[in-house]
Amino acid sequence: MTYRKLVGFTGSFNRPSRTRALVELVANLAIGHYSLAASIYDITNLGSSLGNARRFADLDPKAQAILREIMEADVLVVGTPTYKGSYTGLFKHAIDLIDPSALLGKPVILTATGGGDRHALIVEHQLRPLFSFFQAHALPTAVYAAERDFADYRLTAEPIRQRAQQAVAELALFLGAASAPTAIAAE
Repeated sequence: MTYRKLVGFTGSFNRPSRTRALVELVANLAIGHYSLAASIYDITNLGSSLGNARRFADLDPKAQAILREIMEADVLVVGTPTYKGSYTGLFKHAIDLIDPSALLGKPVILTATGGGDRHALIVEHQLRPLFSFFQAHALPTAVYAAERDFADYRLTAEPIRQRAQQAVAELALFLGAASAPTAIAAE
């Protein structure tokens, strides 16, 4: 049996990381609902060749393989920590090395983390336009979580978990599921 592929990608340098925990949560929900195969990568997985790369061919084979997985995925879950109101610089640099047509029509769940509520619009003002440039289909529901929504790098805020479930439910239109999983309405 061939499984469709979900790739998660974070702009975080740290492990453990709240951003990775959020991407893993969303990915695991999607895997459970749609029987997807999955891989999750951090910016550090791309290695040292990323910083000097001016184009895809400048990356080492491992970094090229990861970006190819991103381009060939059926679903993307991307996440970044908020850095000065935007995504991290190397996250953007990695995305810039992807061929502009490679993400055409691909469903993308946008996630981000930050210190507090004032960073919440990163998904709308930074990530959504970035993936719109690639003509990817950024799903309507994005997931932002603040530092207070985690304990020991685990998401503890039920409203954020419900928002993640809603984003995953929106994948049904792209994955040919007979019906979308039921998302719990936020209170």
